[in-house]
Amino acid sequence: MKVKWSHAVINVRNLEKMLDFYRQVLGFVISDRGPIVPGGPEIVFLSTDADEHHQLAMVASRNDEAGGGALNHFAFRLAEFEDVQAIHHRLMAWEGSKPFPLSHGNALSVYFADPEGNGVEVFWDTPWHVAQPHGKPWDIDLDRAGALAWVEETFSTDPTFIRRESATDAYVNR
Repeated sequence: MKVKWSHAVINVRNLEKMLDFYRQVLGFVISDRGPIVPGGPEIVFLSTDADEHHQLAMVASRNDEAGGGALNHFAFRLAEFEDVQAIHHRLMAWEGSKPFPLSHGNALSVYFADPEGNGVEVFWDTPWHVAQPHGKPWDIDLDRAGALAWVEETFSTDPTFIRRESATDAYVNR
C-alpha cells in the first residue's frame, strides 16, 4: 500500500489575514469556499497546484487564544479503493478508535483520530469533481462499483458534478 501526502486543514482565528498571507507570500489561490454545514463556520480551500483541488484548507473556527489547536486534520491519498477499506478495518480493531466514513463526492474518505487526538483522513479519489464543501456518510462495506454508483447517485444532482477530466477551471475564486 502506498500512502501519499495530500493536504492539511487548519483552524484559524482571522480568516482574511491568513488568506492574505498564504496568497501573497506563498502564492496559494482559492479553489473553493463555503460553510461546512448550513450556519456553520466557513472553510476555504487553497492550492498552488492545478492537479490538487486543495493542499491547504482553513476553517474560521478559532475564537480565543486558549482554544484548541490550529490543526484540524492531516490527509493521505490512497492509490486503491480497497486500501481505504483496509485501513477502516484496522481502525475498527484498534481500541477506542472511531473511524467515520465520509464522501465529498470527489473522494471516498475515512476520518479518525490518532492516539493523541490529531485528526487524520485517508481517501481515494473518485472520477468526479464537485465544488466543495460537501460531506455525506457512506457505507464502507460497499464494493468499489457499489461505492462509485452511490457517489454518482448521491452527488450528481449538484450542478458542479462533472467528470474529473472535464474540470477545466480548478481555481475558481469565490
